Amino acid sequence: MGGACGYGNLYAAGYGANNAALSSSMFNGGASCGQCYQIACDASRTTSCKPGAEPVTVTATNLCPPNWALSSDNGGWCNPPRAHFDMSQPAWLNIGLYKAGIIPVLYQQVRCWRQGGIRFTIAGFNNFELVLISNVGGPGSIRSVSVKGDKTDWIQLNRNWGANWQCNAALVGQPLSFAVTSTNGQKLYINDLVPYWWKFAMAFTSNQQFTY
Repeated sequence: MGGACGYGNLYAAGYGANNAALSSSMFNGGASCGQCYQIACDASRTTSCKPGAEPVTVTATNLCPPNWALSSDNGGWCNPPRAHFDMSQPAWLNIGLYKAGIIPVLYQQVRCWRQGGIRFTIAGFNNFELVLISNVGGPGSIRSVSVKGDKTDWIQLNRNWGANWQCNAALVGQPLSFAVTSTNGQKLYINDLVPYWWKFAMAFTSNQQFTY
């Protein structure tokens, strides 16, 4: 729950229990938030794989920070440049024996499948908006975001932390549209998603989604 991507309750956000924290070399300052990875235990390098296990697909929802007090091969598993997944227990138990603690894996980034459209949750105060973008399909992650009110041109947002994007503009009282570009280059214009009467802490789900 919670975590460095900002998704909060992972069940309510649609990510469920199959999630993982990424080591800093994979987390990429939050740019990898929401990406999906298929992970399999590497039976050629360990005897701790779950017998007959199929690969499991997890969503990146958190950061596994470095532990500089320990070496990267003896406890500092998330130290750069190591690629490491700190998996939830339910996800882990799909592929590995509980007693093992850590296992070598084979992994690849895969397409994310999400129910419904991309969700925008607006936090902030006065002329500061912090927009959490979640439930992202396709590549799962966002490269850039812009917002437009009925009294403004398109305004580029900046990544604040994780999947949260910030804007410093007077947008209260205006209907809002979003332009969102995924990390693999797809672009969606989500027009008039947010009505003029929106309030901070409200969430709005679009009817659009990245497809690949």
